[in-house]
This record gives sequence, C-alpha cells and structure tokens, in this order.
Amino acid sequence: MRNKFSGVSFLLLTVILILTTVHVTYAETPQKGGDLNLAPLTYPRYFNSAVISGTSAMIPGAQLFASLLEFDDKWQPVPYLAKSWKKSDDGLTYTFHLVENATFHDGKPITSEDVAFSLDIVKKNHPFGISMLEALERVETPDPHTAVFKLSKPHPALLLSLSPALMPIIPKHVYSTEPILTHPANLKPIGSGPFKFVESKPGESYIFERYENFFRPGKPYLDRIIARVVKDASAREIAFRRGEIHYGAYSAGMRLQNIDRLKKVDQLVVTQRGYEAIGPIDFLEFNLRKPPFNDLRVRQAIAYSIDRDFITQKLHQGLSVRATGPLAHSSPFYTNDVNKYDLDLDKANKLLDEAGYPRKAGGIRFSATLDWYPGDLDNQQMVAEYLKPQLRKIGIDVQLRPPPDFGTWAKRVSSWEHDLTMNAIYSYPDPVIGVYRLYLCTTKQVIFTNTSGYCNPRVDEILKKAAVEMDFNKRKALYVEFQIIVTQDLPLVWTHELPYFTIYHKDLRNVPMSIWGSMAPFDKTYWKDGKEPK
Repeated sequence: MRNKFSGVSFLLLTVILILTTVHVTYAETPQKGGDLNLAPLTYPRYFNSAVISGTSAMIPGAQLFASLLEFDDKWQPVPYLAKSWKKSDDGLTYTFHLVENATFHDGKPITSEDVAFSLDIVKKNHPFGISMLEALERVETPDPHTAVFKLSKPHPALLLSLSPALMPIIPKHVYSTEPILTHPANLKPIGSGPFKFVESKPGESYIFERYENFFRPGKPYLDRIIARVVKDASAREIAFRRGEIHYGAYSAGMRLQNIDRLKKVDQLVVTQRGYEAIGPIDFLEFNLRKPPFNDLRVRQAIAYSIDRDFITQKLHQGLSVRATGPLAHSSPFYTNDVNKYDLDLDKANKLLDEAGYPRKAGGIRFSATLDWYPGDLDNQQMVAEYLKPQLRKIGIDVQLRPPPDFGTWAKRVSSWEHDLTMNAIYSYPDPVIGVYRLYLCTTKQVIFTNTSGYCNPRVDEILKKAAVEMDFNKRKALYVEFQIIVTQDLPLVWTHELPYFTIYHKDLRNVPMSIWGSMAPFDKTYWKDGKEPK
C-alpha cells in the first residue's frame, strides 16, 4: 500500500509541476526594452512599400506602416487600423471604421482621407496594384474615421489585399507633395506603424525605434529594430551563433547546409511557419513560342524525366517539398488531385519518339539552353545543374547558360530569348494577387509574368470567374479545375516549394507566426528579460 501511495503521490506532483510550468509560460508578462538585430537579405530600394514589392521592402514596411487589417495563422482577418468593417449583401460596398487615436509618426492623425490616398497610390504604382484593386472604383470618406470602398464587381481577394505587406497606409499630407516614385520620403519615411524610421546607411543598414504614440496601448515592446546587411552567408551563420543576429527570415539568405547546422544550436529556434501567405514555388519554364517546346509531348517527356524526390530529399536534404502544380500546399484552394508526373524514363523516351525526335549521333535528340535565376544556389543553380545530366538520359543535350547578373537573366527571359529557364514566384495569399500573372493569355515583356507564352481561353475564363466568386466552395471548385487543366497543359514543370526558414533567438517572445510571418508587425514581440541577450 505504501509503495502504491508513493507512486500516486509522485504522479500527482509531476502533473502539478507540469501544469504550473505551463501556466507560468503562458502567463509571462511582456517586457519592454531591448534591441532586435535583423539580418535582411538585401537593402531596400525604397522603404515605402506602397510602390514596391519584395521582401527587402515588405518586411521593414510592415514595421513602419500600419494597414487596415492583419491576418492570423488561420487565414482570418484581424482588426488593425480598422477596428471593424462590414460588407454589403451584394459585395460591392465595404465600410471600414478606423480607430480614433491613430497618428502618423509626425503626430498628425490618420484619417479616412489617408486611406483613400493610400489605396489610390497602391493601385497606380504597386506591381500588384491592378490585380489587387482593379475592382475598386472609389473610396468615400463621409467622416475622418469611416472609409467606404465602392467596387465595380465582387472582389473576394480584397481583405487579404489590405494586409500590412501589401497595403500600407501612408500620410497624404507628406506623400502628395511630390511625384510618388521620386519622393524623398520613400527613403526617409513618415509612417503609421509601431516603429519609426531613425537613420540608414544606404546599402548597409537601417534603424527603427519604438513609436511611443502607437495606437495599440503599451506597444511595441522593443526599443529598436536594427538591420545590417551581411553579404556572406557563412558570416551570417557565425553571427547567429554568436548572438549578434537575433532574427532572420527567408532563411536569412543562407544555404540549406547553413540552416541544417543552425537547427542544432541551442539558443536558436528554426521554423518554417509564417510563409503560408507567400506560397513560394520553383519551376522549370518552357518558351512555348519555340519548337520543340510547343509540343505537349515534349513537355510531358521532360516532366516525366525529373526526379522531384531526388531534388527534395538529396539536393535539399529533405528540407523542401515537391510542388505538384501552380498553387502551394498552404493555399486554401490547393488540390492534390492532379497528374504529378512521377519519374518514368521509359514513358519520357516513348513520348519523344512519338513527337518525332528520334535519337541521333551520340544518342542526342535535340539541344536546348537552360538559364536560371541568379543568386539562389540551392533552388535554382543546383536544380539546373541536376537537369543537365538528367535530361541527357532521354536524349536532350542541355547547354547551361550561367547568368552573370539578375539584369541579364531578366532581360533574356522577359524578351523571350530563352529555351528553358529555372524560375520562381511568390504566389501570395490569393491566386488573384500572385498566380494569375503566370497563366492569363495577356502577356507582357515583364519578368515574373507569363513569359512562357501560355494561353488557354478556358483557363482565362475560369480565372476570371474565380476572381469575382464570393462563395468559397464554388471558388475552390474553379481553382481545382484550373489546377487540373494547367497540369495537363504543362506550360511549366513545378519542381518544389522553396524551403524558407525563420531563425530567431529562443528568448524572443511573440515572434510573428501568422500566414505573413516576418511581413507582419513586430509590435507584440518582446525579449523574455526586457533586453537582448549579451
């Protein structure tokens, strides 16, 4: 009896200790103070994210500028500058009620006039402005804290477009004084977010500090955000180990081998959460204007010859996942019910024979050049180098064309001078924003759009219907059909989803882990002891 009682007592004590520990962990009081040292991938061309996209601008932009809404990790909208909102029954009017105590960093109040001005700037100047706001006819401002959006047609992607990364609210009284693209405040911004711009050394570093009059009481907690560009990946890894860098998103520009080593460092947390709204996909692009790539059988043969498991498990050490089509796994509209083109060299060779490309001297059927996006060794260059011997197995002689710089590669591809190229895009949270640009028949000579020359009128029809369909289930059905068709047409061969990681010090609390991750505000983030570790 005594032994049994002792065992029960020990068990109860253990449970009490566990519960107490859990309680303490979640009841921890946020502490003010401390600097956060970031490792940006590159220095931003502008800090004003109303006129530019890309991580270098959108990450700092989310700290400098507030938006109407945020989104949580369940894809649900959360109040930000808009404390409430309402959609009309016909889906053509959205009414947003703003918080009353919000001010810009120069102390001027944020009003509905600033909201209307900001949306107009984004619509006319942001790379995704038209796709996000084409349906927006006007913004009415009946009073300083009410903004009424009037749409020409339903727009199911509207709320996601109002996220910090895409729709910063900028001060009209500042940015209306000069042409927006050359405005000096693009480099020394007056913002609306939790941190204000202090100083910068172009190309090297920038510093933001807490905005004491931020409209969320008591926030932000951090004293400063300090970002320094460290160009060498090995140096960045060492800086993380030494505690000199506290936070890095998008793998902090490091290779997968660096990430794999940092996973073993006790004081660091390494996670893949926070990229659900980004949906980064890597793919092999065909120039469909040229034979033999205008023949579906040739494209199918190439798709069947690529061992995606080798890419993800060997080249990427199991850190990436296969892409199966135009949407990332994290998309609410993703379907797995498509032809995945599993490795089958016999089928690939048969398709090339049927297409009229027999093997000639040396077993070669035809030759093709292969370019790739420069600067990404793991996802672009290594995959391109793998494809050279792999495609030779089916008789295709791949001539690698290493790009000397981004501009050279972008000009080749946007001028349609390529045969094949590795490429990648961010799908962004709604297909309207980031996916349509690759598949609509309308093509422009602009990089990261439909440079393959793909055109299927049925796909255009589906995408246009989905862009105005407000019922989620009906909309998903349209996107499922879209995925099935394009994986049959194969304008691209989707290889893998880019394996991005966020690395941060274990003493950081409330690190943004919404669908936007680092492109969300850091106003709730704090150091466990109110100061950065030394």
